Amino acid sequence: MKQWLKKIEGLLGGGEGGARRSQTFRWLIILGLIGVGIMLFNSFVNVKKIDSENIGREPPDPVASMASLPSDPADQNPFQAIEFAFEDKIKGVLENIVGVGTVDVMVTVDSTEELVVQRNVKDSQQLTEETDANGGKRHMTQYTRDGEIITYEISGDQTPIVTKKLKPQIRGVLVVAKGAENKVVKDLITDAVEKGLNVAAYRISVVPRKQD
Repeated sequence: MKQWLKKIEGLLGGGEGGARRSQTFRWLIILGLIGVGIMLFNSFVNVKKIDSENIGREPPDPVASMASLPSDPADQNPFQAIEFAFEDKIKGVLENIVGVGTVDVMVTVDSTEELVVQRNVKDSQQLTEETDANGGKRHMTQYTRDGEIITYEISGDQTPIVTKKLKPQIRGVLVVAKGAENKVVKDLITDAVEKGLNVAAYRISVVPRKQD
């Protein structure tokens, strides 16, 4: 050990009994303390590696995503609200038909309800006649239609006068029903949907329900 220390002193230029001997040992102690400090730091600190490529692209919290979805079908969009309303209504009717068991219904619509309001319409017509350099004549007729919505006042609010309500256009209806394997029952279901929802028969599909 003594020879090893002497060798270090020689390398650092202090030498045994030299003027720089005490300074050399002081530096050795300082370096030793720094090394011990680094070892203790690594043993207590856990450095986690971060994937910088995926920062900002973390998947959404599933709980938060579910909370953002509206629970009431009517809150989703007007089309879905109409479809759910038709499905509930026709399902209850079909399950009361003789020979029909459990029923599932899917309705798809192309439009929502449309309101037609009353308007004051003013039509005008303007006739223009032009003559070109060769003596030819050209007649132009311009038609213009202006209109404004007629309203009535309720508690200070102006409300348009509704003259007609157009029901949503149904694209198709699918019925899965117990008992539909019987042709008479299937025809009864088709007829009920056709008249109940005012939809053409070729837009209605009735299929038997799988037996439990």
